[in-house]
Amino acid sequence: MLIEYQTLLLFSLAVMALLVSPGPNMAFLLSHGISHGVRGGLAVAIGIFVADLLLTVLTAMGVTAVITAWPPSFNILRYFGAAYLLWLAVQAIRLRGVSRLEEKFKMTTFEIFRMAMWNSLLNPKALLFYMVFLPQFVMPDKGNIPLQLFMLGFTLACIALVFHFALGLASGKLGTLFASSSSKNKYFGWLHCGLFIGLAVRLLFLERSGAR
Repeated sequence: MLIEYQTLLLFSLAVMALLVSPGPNMAFLLSHGISHGVRGGLAVAIGIFVADLLLTVLTAMGVTAVITAWPPSFNILRYFGAAYLLWLAVQAIRLRGVSRLEEKFKMTTFEIFRMAMWNSLLNPKALLFYMVFLPQFVMPDKGNIPLQLFMLGFTLACIALVFHFALGLASGKLGTLFASSSSKNKYFGWLHCGLFIGLAVRLLFLERSGAR
């Protein structure tokens, strides 16, 4: 077998330990699950899953190694990602208040999915995470390293999908409780605004080292 069962089990446990640690993806999912309901939480989960698959393919192809080897690429991704998040913060401010929130709820599932996917892809630490984390579990003596990287990345993406689906369902159910209260609804725009600004600031002050 290309990847031994023991290695795959150890890898899966490491992935689950990383997933329960609060991060930008978790914050993004919780906020959209609460404000958009179950469909919003699940759309974010799928968006993160697709981003994970794309990063897996790029890592297996060696593209992430090329990108991270060029120092300016980290800052280019970081600034572009921060600008995107700040644009989302501006949109959140425009949609604050009860009437605007109702308009926000008309946002399609695909739009929420797309935002989640780009939020993951435009995080330069995600590239570094895949470059640093996946190779630790590769066994060169087994051969076909790109396929091993793909198998590990796909496993990570599937575990993350199950975890984020559960989190999306939970936050979505919580969101339905808030949806019935107009006095609480008006704060959702500010919740998103604060989240996007916080993630943008985090990106701007990122160091190149560290986990995802």
